[in-house]
Amino acid sequence: MTDGEASVRAFLTSPAAQVMEAALDIDALLEDAIAIQQIPAPTFSEATRAAYIAQRFSAAGLSDIARDDVENVYGRWPGRRPDAPALLISAHTDTVFPQDADLTIRHDDHEQRIYGPGLGDNSLGVAGLLGLLRLWAAADFRPDGDVWLVANTREEGLGNLDGIRAVWKRLGSRLGAGIVLEGMALGRIYHAGIAVRRLHITCRTGGGHSWTHFGQPSAIHELIAASARMIALSPPRRPRTTYNIGLISGGQSVNSLASHAELYLDLRSEDPTALAALEASIREIVTGAMRPSVAFEVAVVGDRPSGRIPIEHPLVQLAAAALHAAGHKARFETGSTDANALLACGLPAVTVGLTTGGNSHRPDEYINLEPLRSGMWQIALLASIAAQHVAGWGR
Repeated sequence: MTDGEASVRAFLTSPAAQVMEAALDIDALLEDAIAIQQIPAPTFSEATRAAYIAQRFSAAGLSDIARDDVENVYGRWPGRRPDAPALLISAHTDTVFPQDADLTIRHDDHEQRIYGPGLGDNSLGVAGLLGLLRLWAAADFRPDGDVWLVANTREEGLGNLDGIRAVWKRLGSRLGAGIVLEGMALGRIYHAGIAVRRLHITCRTGGGHSWTHFGQPSAIHELIAASARMIALSPPRRPRTTYNIGLISGGQSVNSLASHAELYLDLRSEDPTALAALEASIREIVTGAMRPSVAFEVAVVGDRPSGRIPIEHPLVQLAAAALHAAGHKARFETGSTDANALLACGLPAVTVGLTTGGNSHRPDEYINLEPLRSGMWQIALLASIAAQHVAGWGR
C-alpha cells in the first residue's frame, strides 16, 4: 500500500469525510458551472466573470479575498498553522470563445450530457472550487495549513499563462504544493508540463494589382510557400514534438497582390531541446524565404515552460489514490496547463478533472453527467488530504 492509499483510507474513516460525502450536491455544482459559463470571458476580458467569482468567494466565507491587475481572484481558507506551507487550488476562468459567442446550454437527457461552449473548459473547473468550499463548510474542515483558492485568468491562447504566473509572484513563497482543476480531465493526472513556444510570423511585400503587377511578390503567396516548407518538417515522435498553424490572415482584396500576411504557429514538445531544434528549423525556413522585395519577421508571442514531478511524488500518488477511491483508474499524463508555470518554478503540482466530456474549444463542447459525483468526490479527497500533508512534502 502506498502512502497515498494509506492517507485516503484513514481520511475515509474520519467524521469530516462522512459529512463531506453526504453533502455532495451535484445539482448545485451544475448550477454554478452554468452560471459561470453564461458570463462571457475571452482571454484578456475576464473581469465580469472575476467579479462574480469574488462575490461567491465572499459568500462562502473565504478570508483575504482580492483581485489583482490581471483579474485573478484570490481567497484563503484558514488553516490551524498559518506559518505552515500552504496549498494552492486553482482553476482558470478564461475561454477561447469571443465576447459575442452564443453561449446557449443544451441538455441531452438520453446521453446524459450538457452541451455549451466553455462549459467543461473551464467553467466546471471553477465551479469545482465553489463545490469544494461547500463541502469544507459543511464539515467545518480546518486543515493544517492555509489553502489558497484562486480563479485565475489568461490560461488559453495568447494568455501565455500570465494569470498563474501572477499567482506565483503573489503567493509563491507561501506555497508547498498546487492542484489545478480542469473540467474534463477526470481520470488523468497531469504531473509534467510540456514546453510550448508560439510564434507570430509576418510577411511584407510591395503588393500591387493582381493583373497589372502579376509576377511580383504577394505576401500571401510568399507566406503560403514558406508555410508549405514548415508543414513538410518531420519532428521527432520521441520525445513527442508537434506544430500547428492555428491562425493565418492577410491581403487587401481579391484582386490585389497582398502587401501583408501573417500566421500564428504553435510548437510543442516533451523536451525543451527538441522544441528549440524545431523552432530553429522554422526560423531557417523563414530566413531562406527572405529577399530584397520580401521581408519576414518572427516574434515570440507565447512561451510556456516545461517542468515535472515524478510519478512517485507523494502528491501524484495521492491523486491516484483519490481517483481509485472514487472508482476511477489513474492515467499519468503530460500536457500544457497552468501547472506548467508552477512546475517550472519548482512547486509540486498536478492537474486533475471533475468529469469527462468532449469537443473542447468547439461550440458543441459537452460534459458527461454520470461521472460528476465521483469526480467531485475525488477532488474533495485529494484537496482535503493534500491540505493536511503538504507541509511534509518539501520543495
